[in-house]
Amino acid sequence: MRIGFDGKRAANNLTGLGNYSRSIIAQLSQFFPQNQYLVYTPKMKDHAQVRHFMATKNIEARFPKYRKFLWRTFGIKRQLIDDQVALFHGLSHEIPVGIQQTGIPSVVTVHDLIFLKFPQYFGRIDRWIYTLKCRYACKHADRIVAISECTKRDIITFFNTPEDQIDVVYQSCDDSFKTPATASVKAAVKEKYQLPDQFILNVGTIETRKNLVTLIKALKNINPHYQLVVIGKQTAYMKQVEEELKAQQLQSRVIFLSNIPFQDLPVIYQLSSVFAYPSVYEGFGIPIIEALYSGVPVVAATGSCLEEAGGPASLYVPPDDDQALAKAINSIIEDPVLSTKMITEGIQYVQRFNNHIVSTELMNVYQRVFSQ
Repeated sequence: MRIGFDGKRAANNLTGLGNYSRSIIAQLSQFFPQNQYLVYTPKMKDHAQVRHFMATKNIEARFPKYRKFLWRTFGIKRQLIDDQVALFHGLSHEIPVGIQQTGIPSVVTVHDLIFLKFPQYFGRIDRWIYTLKCRYACKHADRIVAISECTKRDIITFFNTPEDQIDVVYQSCDDSFKTPATASVKAAVKEKYQLPDQFILNVGTIETRKNLVTLIKALKNINPHYQLVVIGKQTAYMKQVEEELKAQQLQSRVIFLSNIPFQDLPVIYQLSSVFAYPSVYEGFGIPIIEALYSGVPVVAATGSCLEEAGGPASLYVPPDDDQALAKAINSIIEDPVLSTKMITEGIQYVQRFNNHIVSTELMNVYQRVFSQ
């Protein structure tokens, strides 16, 4: 059958929802090659990640033929009919308005409802648009995919969605995180970024919700032989981070990296000693499973879905408790037995997020739609 996807993120975003979209479609293409996968996008970024993704023979791009203005919201429906699409999957919180009138069933993935849970992190207009689109999709899609049990609970709470309309399908991550780098590659990446021998790693946009300031506060009580490496795009929140670094006189212990080529990121994970992720709230937490696949012990925050991603072998602390965070990180770096145990059990746990499992569960959702 032909399956259509809202491919704007897959064709243009190089992180986050873009990685999720490309990963999902590529996995379906690999494990269910009998189908054709159509990626509907108003444009396509000229980048190696996107070109590699689109090179798969049963994945094809579709660009606007009719009314380019608000095409993903309205005009796309005519093309879906023309292309004889059997099912449409909105990969990021929205589906075309009125798609239910075309006879084409639809599925929508909801990653998180942080814009409702923590509205202070979003502008009023953005929050209104996100809410409008997501509420509509959850009301009219034939089935809803939540990327965690936490997100499923939020959908039920905020939109009064019947529980039996929601399927939890976790995410995986790129296969490069599952492949150990050679010693020579590790040495080259370490030299390229002037990385220390021992460091704690944090990956994610430097924004309020990611809670980097708490990690900075914890750093003063962490073994001084360990530095902190932070990888992520900077926002206005960076000013608070810099102020905290200055107040604690820790500038020399933190290395900030951005615009890291994707092929180098798994290697940096593998070079780290501990992965720290004190985010206040997430829909799932892909960096955690990237760390687990990379063989790195994880310390994360309680209060959202991170326990689902990290499993029972990882350590969790309240997101505002820098003392507990420091204690957890020290317990790992000072106890090789604990570190090894966390790595071994973490790798075992994270196998539930392997590509074939995720793609099979998603295909089961599609089959459920057809049987409704």
